[in-house]
Amino acid sequence: MTTVVDKKTSPAPVSQFTTYEFPLNERIRTLLRLEDLFLKFDFYLHQEHKLDHHSALLTLFEIIEVGSRADLKSDLIQELERQRQSLSHLQEHPGVDNSLLRDTLLKIDKVAQELSRYGGRLGHHLRDNEFLTIIRSRCSIPGGVCEFDLPSYRHWQCKEPAARRSDIQLWFEPMKALSQAAFLVLRILRESGEYCIASAENGNFTQQMTGKSFQLLRVDLPVEHEVVPEFSANKYMLWIRFNTPGANGVCKNNPYTEAFDFRLQFCNL
Repeated sequence: MTTVVDKKTSPAPVSQFTTYEFPLNERIRTLLRLEDLFLKFDFYLHQEHKLDHHSALLTLFEIIEVGSRADLKSDLIQELERQRQSLSHLQEHPGVDNSLLRDTLLKIDKVAQELSRYGGRLGHHLRDNEFLTIIRSRCSIPGGVCEFDLPSYRHWQCKEPAARRSDIQLWFEPMKALSQAAFLVLRILRESGEYCIASAENGNFTQQMTGKSFQLLRVDLPVEHEVVPEFSANKYMLWIRFNTPGANGVCKNNPYTEAFDFRLQFCNL
């Protein structure tokens, strides 16, 4: 059973909901993965313990793997340019906050320029760093970065936290433009969709997509409901199955059978 109720322009406070996001194409999937990695990296970077800075390096290696895709930089630059042109047309519309619009356009131009300035594949500068290359190769071995395996890494870890943080920031610096571009594109994407109130019955929600193309699906579930969504979507149909976590935390084949309302948002650039 499927029910979509009225659109809401003033959604309830986010604190009352748990938000789940589902990417509807590979590019947005990559950007969401990068966003998650950048947030983790920033958290570990600003801690003091050497193990946190080790985690920051591991996360940086993951960022390189995800961010070094050959067409990612050009895709982001093209998307930023498309958004700049689209938003520029709004300057003549009545009711538009021109101050906010100008700030957004300046931000887009700045991020696009910084991303274009970086030559080659993103992250290639770290592949030429022998110190990091050795650490990265040992990280694939369980327990491979013990001090007897990498005494030079042990020496680096014994530096003061501020010195370690300074090194990591230096290694990350060429990736900063990618971080800014990913966050900006996702912010614009999330702000592009309108909220709807939808209803699920017997643990299921379906909706015909009527051929419309979207890039991101967002679902806000009330915190009082112990439910976890499973998504499946194509250009014709959206399916969401709501499950209840079992005693072992596994949700599959454990449907939430009570009817309830939730917030639904379709986003597209």
